[in-house]
Formats: sequence, structure tokens, C-alpha cells
Amino acid sequence: MKQTYHYFVRILSAFLIILLFVFASDHRKDQDNDYKVAFHKNYRILAPELPDRASFAGEEAPLDIYYVRESLEREILAGTFMHTSTILMFKRAHRWFPVIEPILKQNNIPDDFKYLALAESNLSNVVSPAKAEGFWQFLRTTGQEFGLEITEEVDERYHVEKATEAACKYFWKAYGIYGNWTLVAASFNRGLDGLSDALKNQKVSNYYDLFLNEETARYLFRIMAIKEIYQNPVKYGFFLRSSDFYPRVPTITLRVDSSITDLPAFALRHHVSYRVLREFNPWLRRYTLTNRRGKVYEIVLPEEKSLSHFELTKQQQGSSRYFHDTLKINAIH
Repeated sequence: MKQTYHYFVRILSAFLIILLFVFASDHRKDQDNDYKVAFHKNYRILAPELPDRASFAGEEAPLDIYYVRESLEREILAGTFMHTSTILMFKRAHRWFPVIEPILKQNNIPDDFKYLALAESNLSNVVSPAKAEGFWQFLRTTGQEFGLEITEEVDERYHVEKATEAACKYFWKAYGIYGNWTLVAASFNRGLDGLSDALKNQKVSNYYDLFLNEETARYLFRIMAIKEIYQNPVKYGFFLRSSDFYPRVPTITLRVDSSITDLPAFALRHHVSYRVLREFNPWLRRYTLTNRRGKVYEIVLPEEKSLSHFELTKQQQGSSRYFHDTLKINAIH
């Protein structure tokens, strides 16, 4: 009798396990099916609308030519769907365009050249594989040619104002050669010799007629796409508030005309860390600043309390230069 009972219990347990497995399997299949239905119902990727016209520095791009139009479309697609870099573009531009724009204007350079800095570095102090550095991605020799100090201790490619001044000098030199702002911009990527050789060898005088390496061939289209998305963010799906942008940090300037043998100690004497000193003066490249000739260097430090995110946010509320908080969440479909 006892053996029969245990046998019955084993049979019942096995049956329940099988039933549970079948139920779980069916439930999982139902969940998978629901997921697939929801995915197909809700997931949509739409192609962004291309602009009817595109220009750089007042010079029109011939969008009626199919390969010109498709080249611009490629960069519009990249900018629209590379969300991280494009959102960072908006955030950083809010901080740095107010620095770059007046320098371009003072040097009579078209305002569109500010988009070159976005195309080059996305306004970040990056180093390219070719060792081009800073917002404007100057090579050492080019930076020195246009007046930047580049040593082991000081690298003014990382000084935004001075590097922008150097870029303006380059642009005017290139304009004296080409008489065309589009070619000036292309030469900033390819180099004066490289672009001039391409124009001569191919017997053309227009950027859009040139057969170029992929990087330079994409360069102007990338700049125009950046400009288009930057000027029309909502059209390309970017809904940002004033509070989303990086604000300009209020600073003070110290004029130094002698050597500093210990920059971390110098920073601490001025109530900041060496990390903050380098954040505001990335052109300082070592722990020392040797200054045997008495050159005047301007070292920038944040004003008191200026490192507070909350203080900066209060100053910025409702003050965005580029966007307005008129869109409500329920207006986004």
C-alpha cells in the first residue's frame, strides 16, 4: 500500500512539473508575441526632411545635382540619429559660441565658420590620430605658423580665444588664394597644398566639382548639416529646454608676468584645485610655467561660487539664446 502511495505521488509530481513547464512555455510565448506586436505597433523610424536650400557663408550648394543632394542627406541623417553627439553639440555651443562669434565678427569672417569648430571637434579638446589638437584641430606646425605658442608647458591650441584668432588668420590667407569661402573651409580640412593640387589636377574651380578623399568630400556637407540641424532643432526631433544647456561660467583673470614653479600650489593659493585650474586653462600643459622673458599670461579662474551647478542654473533659467521653452510635453506627439 505504501509503495503504491509513493508511486502515485511521483506520478502526480511529474505531471505537475510537466504542466508547469507547458504553462510557463505558453506564457513566455504569449509574452514574446505581445512584445513583437508592441514593437511593430510602436517603433517607427522616419527619414528627416531635407531642406530646399543649403549654403555656406552665403554661397549656395547646388542641391539640384543628385550626388550633392545625397551627400548632404547622409550628413543630415548622421546628425539626426547620432543623438549623443548632436545633443552635446547644442549644449557646448551655448557655452562657446558667445566666445567664438565675436572673434569671427571682429576679423570679418562669415559667422558660418563657427560650425567648422563643431565639425572639427564638437567643441571638445580632442587629439586626432594626426596629432591635431584643440577645438580648431591645429597641427603643431600650422598653429605655430599662425601665431600660437606651442611648447612643452604651453599649448595655445587649447586656448579658445587665441586659437580662434589663429583660425581667422588662416581663413584670410586661404581666401586670398581661392576667393571663395567654401574652398577656404575645404582647405582647412585638406590643407592649402592638397586642395590646390586637386583643383589644378582636375582642372576645376568649384568644391562641388572636385573628386576628393572621403573626409574632405564629406566636410562641407557635414558643416552644412550641422548648421541646418542647429538652426532648426525641432524639425529634426531635438526638443531642448533652456536648462539643458551648458552655461558660460563667470570668471576672473589673473595677469602673470613671471615664472610659476608649482602650478598646483598656485591654484590652492587662489582657492581652487589644480584640476579646476586646468579646466579653465587647458593651454597649461605641465605643473610649471617657465617665463624667462616676462611675457604676460592671462590665467582664468572661476568667480566665487561659480562652480555651483545650482547657482549657474538659476542664472540661466529662461535665458537661452537659441531655444524657447514654448513647447509643452503634451505637444510632443
